Amino acid sequence: MSTAAVSARRSGQVLADLIPSSRVRDVALVAGGAVLTGVAAQIAVPVPGSPVPVTGQTFAALLVGTALGACRGLLSLALYALVGMAGVPWFAEGGSGTAAPSLGYVFGMLLAVTAVGALARRGADRSMLRTAGTMVLGEAIIYAVGVPYLALAADMSLTAAVAAGLTPFLIGDALKAALAMGVLPTAWKLVDKR
Repeated sequence: MSTAAVSARRSGQVLADLIPSSRVRDVALVAGGAVLTGVAAQIAVPVPGSPVPVTGQTFAALLVGTALGACRGLLSLALYALVGMAGVPWFAEGGSGTAAPSLGYVFGMLLAVTAVGALARRGADRSMLRTAGTMVLGEAIIYAVGVPYLALAADMSLTAAVAAGLTPFLIGDALKAALAMGVLPTAWKLVDKR
């Protein structure tokens, strides 16, 4: 069977759909996505002048959304958010609760994983260029919620929040998008060769 025929057959699927379907699978994927995001959030580098560190959290969340799809991705990040707000120290830098100025980014991730998951189901994670666009859109959604929340939570102007919660992260986000551009399309190519 040709690669084009295999790709056409897999249209409408995300990577998680390639695992045999069951409730156990879905529960494990949702829980695993939440844990992956929590572990990645611990990879944190403080940013001078910002209450928000650079973390692996956003990268993990966007990978969860593309790999699991919109519904499972949303459930996974909702589990991550609820458990973290309940007190499990797995937000950035071991944080938890509802008082963190960076909590808005977590809320943004809920919307972002839904968007990137829906796009992945339409094949947006199959090529490098489309994956880059998907990741950039996901990051933009996270910032659209996170930066205004940071301004309110830290009592700063929107301009100051952009300077502290957006600008210092753009280079890292470009690197994360580049990494995703390699990982996701490669995963599909490997699957299509089987």
